[in-house]
Amino acid sequence: MTWRELRSRQFWRATLAELLGTLVLVSTVLGASVPGPGETLGGPLYPAVAVGVVIIALAHCFGEISGAQVNPAVTLSLLATRRVDVVRALVYIAAQCLGASLGTGALYLALPLKTTAEHFVNRVPIELNAAQALGIEVLCTFQMVFTVFSVEDQRRRDCPEPGNLAIGLAHTAGVLIGARFSGACMNPARALGPAIITGFWENHWVYWIGPVLGSVLGGVSHEFFFARSASRQKLVACLTCKDIEIVETASMTGSSLSTVTQNAMRAKQANKQDNN
Repeated sequence: MTWRELRSRQFWRATLAELLGTLVLVSTVLGASVPGPGETLGGPLYPAVAVGVVIIALAHCFGEISGAQVNPAVTLSLLATRRVDVVRALVYIAAQCLGASLGTGALYLALPLKTTAEHFVNRVPIELNAAQALGIEVLCTFQMVFTVFSVEDQRRRDCPEPGNLAIGLAHTAGVLIGARFSGACMNPARALGPAIITGFWENHWVYWIGPVLGSVLGGVSHEFFFARSASRQKLVACLTCKDIEIVETASMTGSSLSTVTQNAMRAKQANKQDNN
């Protein structure tokens, strides 16, 4: 990322979109997790439906602005596959964590009974240990991020499939799979906000390592093994910090790598001349 891009209005508008999107996401999920007055805990169904619906809405609102990542684990999977650069990833993650904390704080202030805030936090059940909860988080986040990358791959091919719906349903499926075993966090920011507000930090590391590991595995496995443009050359280019877009274009078009490289160089030179 250049200094000009870092100072651009578009970059900070995308950062604000990540902050606001994560605020809405976390407050929606937490609100669906808290039982109302006189109600018993509704199980995973309410938060599962809530997270699926809000993800679809956020993708519609902020998808073209920042990608509606609203999740540090998703951002890190994009960084691992070199879909975003380091500076953008770090700024997005900071905005996501701040948005999650603000969303949790706002909902906490609105609660009539502060003791119900105990439903905010993700915690490892007594019947499970931290390693088992970690495995559930890896599994839930893997399937969710794999779906995200699959949708993006189809969008690059102008596929008419309603991708936002698939991503929302993947979030819903993750909650239905793991809510009873680990809380199905799948989002470190969603765990961080309640931990800051309530002061409950027990096994907090599970909800960072699990989602991050699952998301990176999901993104890397799709991008370099299952995507239409997947190839050994693309994986090597990623590991050696070379231009992935050139390798990807060569794989998609069937052209030789040297031809695509020459065309890219000509395009860059033409753009420089136009700017001058």
